[in-house]
Amino acid sequence: MIPSVNDTGSKTFGLLKYLYDTGKYEDHTDPHLVASFDGMAPDPGRDPNAALEDLQQLLDQPVMALPKHARPAKHVWHTSVRATADDRILSDEEWGEIARRIVAATGIDPGDGQPGCRWAAVRHADDHIHIVATLVCEDGSRPDDFRSGKRAQAECRLIEKELGLHQVAPGDGTAAQRPTSAERHKAERQGRERTAREELRESVRRAVAGATGEEEFFDRLAAAGLLIRKRFAPSGDLLGYKVALPDDRNKDGEPVFYPGARLAPDLSLPRIRERWSADRPDQDAVPTGPKDRTAPGGPSAARRRTAAAAWQAVLVIEYDDDAVAAAHIASAGEVLDALAKTSAAHTRAELREAAFIFERASRSHVRAERGHDQALREAARDLVRSGPALGRGEDGATTAMAIDMLFFLITATAHWHAKKGHSQQAAAARKAAEHLRAAYQLAAAQPLGALYQRGRHLGRPLLQRQTTVLREALPELAEQILAEPGWYALAATLTDAETAGHDPATLLADAAARRELGTAESVSDVLVWRLRRAAGLPADTSTMGSGASQPDESGRRTGQQASRGSGSRRGRR
Repeated sequence: MIPSVNDTGSKTFGLLKYLYDTGKYEDHTDPHLVASFDGMAPDPGRDPNAALEDLQQLLDQPVMALPKHARPAKHVWHTSVRATADDRILSDEEWGEIARRIVAATGIDPGDGQPGCRWAAVRHADDHIHIVATLVCEDGSRPDDFRSGKRAQAECRLIEKELGLHQVAPGDGTAAQRPTSAERHKAERQGRERTAREELRESVRRAVAGATGEEEFFDRLAAAGLLIRKRFAPSGDLLGYKVALPDDRNKDGEPVFYPGARLAPDLSLPRIRERWSADRPDQDAVPTGPKDRTAPGGPSAARRRTAAAAWQAVLVIEYDDDAVAAAHIASAGEVLDALAKTSAAHTRAELREAAFIFERASRSHVRAERGHDQALREAARDLVRSGPALGRGEDGATTAMAIDMLFFLITATAHWHAKKGHSQQAAAARKAAEHLRAAYQLAAAQPLGALYQRGRHLGRPLLQRQTTVLREALPELAEQILAEPGWYALAATLTDAETAGHDPATLLADAAARRELGTAESVSDVLVWRLRRAAGLPADTSTMGSGASQPDESGRRTGQQASRGSGSRRGRR
């Protein structure tokens, strides 16, 4: 159950008109009162003789009884209380009791003989109610509604337990500010998938990802099409910034600007600067020109470096101190933002959703110790500067490799948050991991399919030998892996590793030992990418022809590799 206490307003009638309007909003199907301060307020939704003005005048009466100079400029208090998607449909009586408990807990109408405000609870959809109150008590005093949002949250946690509803994870004050109901309705009217606040937060996070300083950051914001206002001190020093969408206007036709801190706590300029101040100076140089797609700095190379950085970050999060782990988790968000920004069309939606959701998991009360997360920040920078991947060939296959490693990084993040009691962050990380898994399946289908076909066509003696290698290296997992469809892709990878001069058994044992495999949907798939990354093998083998160097059925190497002999053996990790 989610309460959302909005800012106070000045127009009681305007809010009531919205709550009872059935013409513009699809979920306003049957607006009616479920409770009020005295239980006898007129209901314009069910009583044909009652008008909105009657309810408005009743609620505003204590306000209007004050001298004009003593009336609060903003006297309307408003909150919505929404059940979660998997909750049962509550009755009007249950919603009425919930409303009474919320106004009591927040100090709007505390009861027990204490002065209270006038209020009414309107239900216009199955899953939520709105409570509107006027912030002057019957005796002319002001209510004690300090921190009413947190008090409403605490009361909802009790209500969930008592009514057997889904128990929402409690917050810790580090979440980004929720869009207001007005912002949500505005987005619906404009046909936006997300509110302007959410779109701006995503755009700013993408601009921050891997940026090395203010100039690059603001250049990226401008390139994204955002309107920017900077705030300067009298000395000329930059103090902060605001951003707006060009087509998001107020009633006067002016752009609606949001300061960075109002988008998310870590998007204020001082917090962003913390990332830059920890960067090593020799990493600040901007490339002089675009990189060739097939060069070492192309998209596929950037994704390989991302996979390697993610792999190391998993170990840091599991074994390093909290401040260092928190820095890596924050930078993991940058990597996801960068990957979503540069992803191919068929993986873009899932990666974008993973990055959007993981934003909640990137912050906690554990203050990040910046600087130790340099490898992940560099990976985000590489992804952005290397440009979009085409989604096929080596680009597509290394995307699958990077997503696979990031899945384990985000899963490790969920475990870390869970151990710290950060329930909202842990839930966000788990949900982001689900989207990463879906993105991986889209990215990996073609390259793993090619490896599978190659594995299926290995000669029987060679396939048997790789089976023996598997059983010797991983006796506990061998039978599970042999039963997986991905075994043939792993067999082909073991063959490629042997052809490249590696000891496949040693490589396989090392790949399995460096991180648990219990969360893997397919152990063989995970081992394929670990081996191909560790051995420096091409991620995409769909274009390998019959002339490619491969062992024959007896295990002897053929083609160019044969002339290199065992001298090329290099247990690279």
